[in-house]
Amino acid sequence: MSIASHIPQRIAAFMPRQNILIPTLCIVSLVVVWCLRIPSSSLVWTSSNGAQQVPVLHQPPPHSDVDLSDPDAPFVGWPLRRVCDETTWVDGLVYICDNNSGGIGNVRNYIQTCLRYAIEAGATGLVVPKIRKRSEADLADLFTSYLPLSYMFDEEHFRDAWQTYCPRMKLYNDVIDVPNYPKNLDGKPRIEEIAPKDYGDRKGCDWKDQNRHTDRFGDTFRSWLGNVTNATPPSREHPRLIRFKWGVLWDWQIWKDGPEFATTFGHVLKFNSQLQHLGRTALANMRSFARSQGAPGGEFLGVHLRTENDAMNFWPVYDVQAQGYLRKAQEGKFKSSYLATGNITEAYKFEKQAMEVAKMKVLTKRDLLTGKDLEALNALTWDQQGLVDFIVLLGSTYFVGTMPSSFSVYMTLKRHLKTGGLYTRPYKAGTDGDGYSYLVGRYEQYWEDWLFMFDGMWP
Repeated sequence: MSIASHIPQRIAAFMPRQNILIPTLCIVSLVVVWCLRIPSSSLVWTSSNGAQQVPVLHQPPPHSDVDLSDPDAPFVGWPLRRVCDETTWVDGLVYICDNNSGGIGNVRNYIQTCLRYAIEAGATGLVVPKIRKRSEADLADLFTSYLPLSYMFDEEHFRDAWQTYCPRMKLYNDVIDVPNYPKNLDGKPRIEEIAPKDYGDRKGCDWKDQNRHTDRFGDTFRSWLGNVTNATPPSREHPRLIRFKWGVLWDWQIWKDGPEFATTFGHVLKFNSQLQHLGRTALANMRSFARSQGAPGGEFLGVHLRTENDAMNFWPVYDVQAQGYLRKAQEGKFKSSYLATGNITEAYKFEKQAMEVAKMKVLTKRDLLTGKDLEALNALTWDQQGLVDFIVLLGSTYFVGTMPSSFSVYMTLKRHLKTGGLYTRPYKAGTDGDGYSYLVGRYEQYWEDWLFMFDGMWP
């Protein structure tokens, strides 16, 4: 007799024969349930009036079919409300998010990083952010006058979004509008400058590392605020004004808040209506031109050539960028492309090279806008014109840019929202991309090659 034939007898020997039926029925029931595997969301409850109810905890969060890569997409605000509902609010704590500068990639992230920390800290007041203007004479000079939020963004949209989904944080037009604001001896507002990374033990960390203490920042910062040895704890009668030291961006690991917040928070800063109009007009004309070149759907290549005089010396030089861009042009068989660059000399160089290598025609925003639109474009600053470029490039069929330009990285992350909308997964840096974008550059070292931007930039 085989060993297997003894197994049932041995099992049965451990219990009385009359008790075998109950365990057997239990095992069979478990097997049936496992095979059927009824999804938990299909279970229903019955209310007191007999109506069926689906368990709320088993339902996925509301899904949005909005194209979040569209610069004019409606704001999906419930993730912001959820984050605000989770904080501990502090009366008299006011944040000032105006220590920002640079192009669109930097300015957005300076402001949004400050806003996210303001929520985490529990600030019940926020001075509407201002933007530092870049010098027109010297692009490397980022610190001239302060301009209103409307310089780049739709301020009315920002106010509506914030007051609707984070109403505990009151908005002020200016610091002097804060009731009972503290003053220095000279009568000017007394503003405390902080660095969020100081509120946590970071021994041995690279200075470029994101703040690994964001989960604890709120409690630690509020504890510091409440310590009377530092200053009078904030209250409505004695508010405290907080501003970040310059350089706090890419500091918050955005995916820790979940994809719903990471993919929607960026749209609280929506481009202003003038920039939207000019960008969409140029985009429509670009697609029309592409169709005239034999692209039935208006397909075109979007190119960001970053070789202006303020470019960092370790970024890819013109030849490296152009070689990578034209390789992608040939692979995609593009016959037309839109070029965004502030370097006129190398724009002409790329236009000639594109025709020789890829038989591809190159247009810029000034080729696509005429009349009053062109006059309006010429009246804009260098950074505002860059936002017009940004809108056109967002609408391109395929985008090529340079790493680690924050403009190119932001563009890539914004376009990546096409892959999953509200539930987009993080972009995989260092590959051929996601089918929508490709960045020329190095991807070996997380810090030295600035790959950390992909973890700290809201799309």
